[in-house]
Amino acid sequence: MADFMTETAQRSPVVPHPGTAWERRGRAGDADAGPLEGQEAAALLERTRAVVDPELRAALDALPGSMRRIALYHFGWQHADGTPATGKAGKAIRPALVLAAAAALGGPAARTAAVRAAVAVELVHNFTLLHDDVMDRDTSRRHRPTAWTVFGDADAILAGDALQALALRLLAEDPHPASGPAAARLTDCVLELCAGQHTDTDLERRAPDEVTLDEVLAMAEAKTGALLGCACALGALYAGAGQEDVAALDGFGRQAGLAFQLIDDVIGIWGDPRRTGKPAGADLAARKKSLPVVAALSTGTEAAAELAELYGKPSISGDAEDIARAALAVERAGGRDWAQTEAADRMARAVQELSRAIPAPEAAGGLLALAEFVTRRSS
Repeated sequence: MADFMTETAQRSPVVPHPGTAWERRGRAGDADAGPLEGQEAAALLERTRAVVDPELRAALDALPGSMRRIALYHFGWQHADGTPATGKAGKAIRPALVLAAAAALGGPAARTAAVRAAVAVELVHNFTLLHDDVMDRDTSRRHRPTAWTVFGDADAILAGDALQALALRLLAEDPHPASGPAAARLTDCVLELCAGQHTDTDLERRAPDEVTLDEVLAMAEAKTGALLGCACALGALYAGAGQEDVAALDGFGRQAGLAFQLIDDVIGIWGDPRRTGKPAGADLAARKKSLPVVAALSTGTEAAAELAELYGKPSISGDAEDIARAALAVERAGGRDWAQTEAADRMARAVQELSRAIPAPEAAGGLLALAEFVTRRSS
């Protein structure tokens, strides 16, 4: 594989029509673009939770009692003993994308009509989290023990299955004319998510020098980009958009999803545990072949060789010194810088996709604010 640092240096940034308002909105990572977009995104997420959470709770109430208890714990609304809790059920980025896409293409009425689709997307997202936590053996999520550590593997997996079935039932019962195409698209997305997760587990079994950056990027698109793309596409469907616009919104979400995953992988190595709710260097302790790690390994540098040696150990989990050495090796080999540059590039591509469907950037403000928010987050 060609040296990724050379490729990055030679690659021109992908931005829509230079000199336009779209170009100014597409500069992910631009310090001048941060505060206003961050405030707009925070307001959008708050409004999303206000309309989605009641519908989400109502949907969870339809689950069998045993599954409902696990789901409510996972969402942060109950303690393990079943008593009420006041935790937050995640950031609501995916349902916010559904509603923002619907509003951008169809106005407030389309946004209101798309609430059930937004809930379905959030249910599918949490189905993947419950399963991922079991497969990755993650012990902490949203600042509390993961569901499998409390209820056991089998119950956590079954609760995830129940959430996926509930998502599809919501769409099947929705009288909106877009519900059928939306259900089909969400089902295809779940299949892609499963394929991506299978690739992820396969890559984890392979030696560090047997994994390519292209493979990990493709896996990240399937695991993360697919659902963000699907969320945007569902919003477009509920707005009555044509196939080309739906495809453009899907492309926007996929590229923004890759930027999201790149930043998530950076946070997985260098994130502050007080903000992430996970131990420092959690991904390194688990020897995950995340994007910054594989990028660093591909450089052929001394730091890459040191990282490969550390990843070749039977386990570095719990060894603070080895985790710190691995984090430094990734950084010295350029993995962190590459991930951040690649995230900015993917955001520029996302903006280009969005400009195909929505000529005026003002109409796409909510979608842009959300995409920029996820590439500047620290937890």
